[in-house]
Amino acid sequence: MANNREKKPIDPAKMQVLRSLPIEIKQSLTREEVDAFLHDEVWPDSLTEKLKDFLVDEN
Repeated sequence: MANNREKKPIDPAKMQVLRSLPIEIKQSLTREEVDAFLHDEVWPDSLTEKLKDFLVDEN
């Protein structure tokens, strides 16, 4: 699966959001969580929990 992520281009908007997070949040993210943020539609619960204060419900 990592090979698919390496070949898929990263959405610049997602990268901008990731870079704009507070440093303490960015430091708490694992490599797998960063990859999920940048590439996956469904995030692991750990990532959702860490970013819960920054998420907007679109429903």
